[in-house]
Amino acid sequence: MLHTVKEVSSISNVTIKTLHHYHRIGLLLPCEISESGYRLYGTKELERLQQILFYRELDFPLETIKELLEGQPERKSILLQQEKLLLNRQQRLETILQTLRTSIHYSERGVAMENQDMFKGLESEAAWKEAMSGQNEYLKQTYEVDLLDEASIDVGAMNEQAVEAGAFMKDMANALSTGIKHNDAQIKELISSHISFLNGYGHGISAADFAAQTRFFLQDDFHLRMLEDQQTGLAYYVAAAADAFVSDN
Repeated sequence: MLHTVKEVSSISNVTIKTLHHYHRIGLLLPCEISESGYRLYGTKELERLQQILFYRELDFPLETIKELLEGQPERKSILLQQEKLLLNRQQRLETILQTLRTSIHYSERGVAMENQDMFKGLESEAAWKEAMSGQNEYLKQTYEVDLLDEASIDVGAMNEQAVEAGAFMKDMANALSTGIKHNDAQIKELISSHISFLNGYGHGISAADFAAQTRFFLQDDFHLRMLEDQQTGLAYYVAAAADAFVSDN
């Protein structure tokens, strides 16, 4: 059975625009073009699209995916390789997530973590670059911004900022869930401390800059989803709180 590009989009949740792009760069070609000019895709094309999407989940650039799939390699070998890569990433992310949860637990108790426990999963610059690769690839493709761009990562500073950012968002999520108004004095203090922390690491961010960043998150699907996955309404709550903070400063 053959499927139109619209049907493939519905089946795979890949936009028609993206499917057209994959065709244009030679990554995913339709098996035929109908007399009416419609792109048509069969089972082999759907299988190839699935393999492309697995690689995209691993943050492989499209050019690299195209190279890996050239020569029509055996499907099972590709799937086994992708399974191994995804399991490796899952293990690393589980370690990082456990470190973050442990950090939150110790922060709530007001107790310092053991140094060797504080950086599990984030022991190297390479680990941080991998952790940031998904966001970085998205920013490069969408906004032509490369966060990494051969820059060296200060692992210690990144670890400390990650812990602070996690604690800040957890506090904001708790405030939202307990019904604290976005312009409450407690929320303003949280934002003030967060901005001060960022500036302590040389970010040079003002209250207006922070508010503009939160508004950007509302307009950008990737970052909006990151916040809303933590708690429904969190992105909008943080943006409203940031605007209220600006009004008072």
